Amino acid sequence: MRRILRFLVISLLLAFIVLQFFQPEKNNGEVSSNHIFNQEQVPENIQNILTTACLDCHSNHTNYWWYNNIAPVSWMVNDHISEGKSELNFSEWAAMDIFEKITILEEICQETERKSMPLKSYRTIHPKAKLSDEQIAELCNWTTKLAEELLANAASE
Repeated sequence: MRRILRFLVISLLLAFIVLQFFQPEKNNGEVSSNHIFNQEQVPENIQNILTTACLDCHSNHTNYWWYNNIAPVSWMVNDHISEGKSELNFSEWAAMDIFEKITILEEICQETERKSMPLKSYRTIHPKAKLSDEQIAELCNWTTKLAEELLANAASE
């Protein structure tokens, strides 16, 4: 019985070590001219909120922590990033049409008000990503204002 248990423990440990050699590609792109910060007037407080709570999963650049280098956690994080970027990628803001931008701005407010964004798993590991009611109100005020500005600019063109 001890031999079987020892064999299982050693096998699992070896499998875990081998897994470390199979890591997903890192999301380490540079901030481009297409990024929302380079396309719109984003106040510093909103930049801080977006950087702390959103950009790791919703841009082409993720700030990785030590645990992001350990499989299988690295695979789960990569899946979250891929899914987040498919829904919204702030690094590709300039490529979106105006109505897509307005819709996204409305969704940003709705998702944060419902506290479905940032994800609970992200908020648990990154306490600074937990948005206060005041931060959510600031973010919603900004998204509403920017959506109105974009619509006004589109109407005048």
